[in-house]
Amino acid sequence: GCSAAAGKAGVSHHCLFCRAPFPDSDAARLAALQKRVAKKDPTAIHFLGINYLHGRMGVQKDLRKAVELTEEAAELGSVEALFNLGHWYAERVGVEVDVTKGIKFLNKAAMQGDAEGRHLLGMHEFEKCNY
Repeated sequence: GCSAAAGKAGVSHHCLFCRAPFPDSDAARLAALQKRVAKKDPTAIHFLGINYLHGRMGVQKDLRKAVELTEEAAELGSVEALFNLGHWYAERVGVEVDVTKGIKFLNKAAMQGDAEGRHLLGMHEFEKCNY
């Protein structure tokens, strides 16, 4: 149920799915995340990519690895990964600017209901005075 009920039950620091306690160190969190990555969970793969982008959770900052993981997550169906790739390519966040590639990813995200993707597409059209 809701997070308020979980807090009252004393399980707010537990996984909402399996009720196991959250790992208490970066190494333990990374190990748990890598188990999900090994099972090709697109959300986990994308999250690992974000950690490489920022150098968090015990991994060294590696923009190339961040993009590779995010592209894999997008291929596996992560709409959030599609949006991030579109934003990164269109705005040069850790990658060379490739507006065409960025728009392609943003279009895919928007077509799957991503409001931020739709917004960035609109901003791109506005900047071209295409309104």
